[in-house]
Amino acid sequence: MTGQDLWRMMQRDAGAQRYSQLSSFSDYLRIHAPELLPGSRSADLGGRGGGEDLAPHGTTIVALAFDGGVLIAGDRRATMGNIVASRDIEKVFITDEHSAVGIAGTAGVAVELVRLFAVELEHYEKIEGVALTLDGKANRLATMVRGNLGAALQGLAVVPLFVGFDVDAASDASAGRIVSFDVTGGRYEEHAGYYSVGSGSLFARSALKKTYRKGLAREEAERAAVAALFDASDDDTATGGFDAIRQLYPTMAVITRSGAQAVSAERISAIAEEIINQRKASAGEDEQP
Repeated sequence: MTGQDLWRMMQRDAGAQRYSQLSSFSDYLRIHAPELLPGSRSADLGGRGGGEDLAPHGTTIVALAFDGGVLIAGDRRATMGNIVASRDIEKVFITDEHSAVGIAGTAGVAVELVRLFAVELEHYEKIEGVALTLDGKANRLATMVRGNLGAALQGLAVVPLFVGFDVDAASDASAGRIVSFDVTGGRYEEHAGYYSVGSGSLFARSALKKTYRKGLAREEAERAAVAALFDASDDDTATGGFDAIRQLYPTMAVITRSGAQAVSAERISAIAEEIINQRKASAGEDEQP
């Protein structure tokens, strides 16, 4: 070992000691194991795009605010080019007591990023003794998305959708918030009360535009989200529809002041069956003379 190597090691150890008390787990990881950060192991595509055909991609995510909270839901399909890579992928993740994230884009990188984000929130709370504010959580996620920009330019983009319950809001009725991002890490507060990302987002938002209204009850919001995903699957081949044979339906998380919880598969399948029966009845009425 040369003197220069020893100096580098001493500098690294000193940096690790300095960062060991940082509230950002991502910064701590950059010192100890930067290769574990999302996007740092992106494929070498020779400066060309096309990564979207090398790894499964997830679509579509919807979010709605309702009276007393917010929810987020996603379909179950992942695609790789024109192939269905997975029929039962999980795209909705509860990241702490009052927030959740839905993922669209390169599935492997997105899942890794969201899991690191959940650790980031837990690490901050353990170091600082208090949870991050909702704006602080959104800013941290924006920074992590920006860190994946190099991979995104090669086609391995991650576009999350963040939802949370703002415990500091003046009223629970308006405490549910939705934040979207672009691949450069830009964050945008969605004030319409609903939003969607992914390949089927255009169709999902069009459906929500017709059914959403402020002050929705939780049950109404759940039905609107499932119906929007069903409409998206009708026009977007990358969005998975209802699969009664395999019992595959969208996944959903609901966040209120009492905390975040996953909606049961039984509840979602019941909503899906109701939507199908209603549309069957409507189709039968249209066919009558």
